[in-house]
Amino acid sequence: MPIATTRIEDVETVIVDLPTIRPHQLSMTTMKGQTLMIVRIRMSDGIVGIGEGTTIGGLAYGPESPEGMKVAIDTYITPILLQSDPNRIGPTMGAINKAAQGNNFAKCAVETALVDALGKRNRLTASELLGGRFHDRLPVAWTLASGDTGSDIDEAEEMLAKRRHNIFKLKIGRGDPQQNIAHVAAIKRALGDRASVRADVNQAWSEAVASKCLPLLRDAGVDLVEQPVALRNIGGLARLARETSVAIMADEALSGPETAFQLAQLAAADVFALKIAQSGGLFATARVAAIAEAAGIGLYGGTMLEGGVGTAASAHLFSTFPRLEWGTELFGPLLLTEEILEEPLEYGEFGLKVPTGPGLGISIDEDRLNRFRRDRAERSFHVLANRKTGS
Repeated sequence: MPIATTRIEDVETVIVDLPTIRPHQLSMTTMKGQTLMIVRIRMSDGIVGIGEGTTIGGLAYGPESPEGMKVAIDTYITPILLQSDPNRIGPTMGAINKAAQGNNFAKCAVETALVDALGKRNRLTASELLGGRFHDRLPVAWTLASGDTGSDIDEAEEMLAKRRHNIFKLKIGRGDPQQNIAHVAAIKRALGDRASVRADVNQAWSEAVASKCLPLLRDAGVDLVEQPVALRNIGGLARLARETSVAIMADEALSGPETAFQLAQLAAADVFALKIAQSGGLFATARVAAIAEAAGIGLYGGTMLEGGVGTAASAHLFSTFPRLEWGTELFGPLLLTEEILEEPLEYGEFGLKVPTGPGLGISIDEDRLNRFRRDRAERSFHVLANRKTGS
C-alpha cells in the first residue's frame, strides 16, 4: 500500500491501574499506585502506534489526569486524527493544537503514538526520526521517598551494590524544612562521593524559606535543588538563582517553549527538567532543550513517573541531546510491580538502555494490559454475553 494512501482507522484509549513497590511521597500527595492512559492509533496498513499519558498523583499535581486525557482524546482529538495524514505529524498536531487549548499531556500521548507508527512504517527508531541519537544508554536517578532516613540509606546502598543507580533525589517539600535538611545531610554523609544527592522541594517553600535553606542544602553536599518555590513565582526563582551557588532546576515552571524562554530570559534556573508530557510532546520538548542550550542552561531528563511506553519515548528524545549534563530520572517503570510491555526496558550499570527497534521499539503485552485495564469487568461482561449469543 503506498504511503500516501495510509489513513487512521481507529483510536483507542485505555485506563490502566498499576500497583507500585511502595508509597511515593511528594509535597502535595502520596502516590499509592500509578494510573496510565494508553492510546493506540490503528492505521489502514495494519500498523499500530502506541502512546501514554500519566501524571504524578492525578489532579493533585496539575490540571490534567489520565481520566481527563482519555476524555479529551476520545471527544476532541480523535475526530481530527480520523481526518489526518498519519505521515504528516506536524500538520496533524497543528490541527489538534488549534482545536484544543492546553491538554499538553493528552497531546503528547497522541504525538508519541504518531511517532511510533511512523518509525515502524519506515523501519526507523524514534530517536532517528527525532534527529539521531548521541547516547545508547542514559544515566538514571532514583528517588528516595520513604521519608525514613535509615530506610532511605539502606535503599540507596542496595541500588549502588546492584549498580542500578548512583544518583539519588529526595523529596523534601513536606514537613519541617530543618528536619528535611538534616535527613538529606545524613544520607549524603552515608553515601559520600559514591553518589550524587539532589533535593526536590516540589514548589513547597516560600521564597524566604528557600533563601534560608538553599545554602544549608549546599553545605550538606546537595548538587541540585529542584523547583524550590511555586511554579508561578518565576521572579522569586530568578532571585534565588542569583543569590545561591547550588544549582537550581526548574520543573513545574516549565510547560513548553514559551515558559522556557521566560525562564531563560530571566536567568531563573541553572537546569531545565525536560518532560515530554509537561511540554506538550516530543517536538515541543526538543524546542525547550534548544532554548536551554542557547542560554547555557543544563539539561536533565525528567519524568512524570511514566510506565514503559512514556519512558521509552522520553529515552529516545533524550538520547538525541549531545549534552545531558544532569542525566535523567527515567525510573518510572521500576516503581511499578507489574509490567504491561512484552519485554521490559533494560536497566543496569547505572543507566537505561535506549530501545533499538522501529518506532519506540516496544510492544504491549495484551494479556497484562487486559488484566489491569480499569474497564476489565465491563469488557468481561461483553465477552461473556457475546459467547452466549454466539456473536
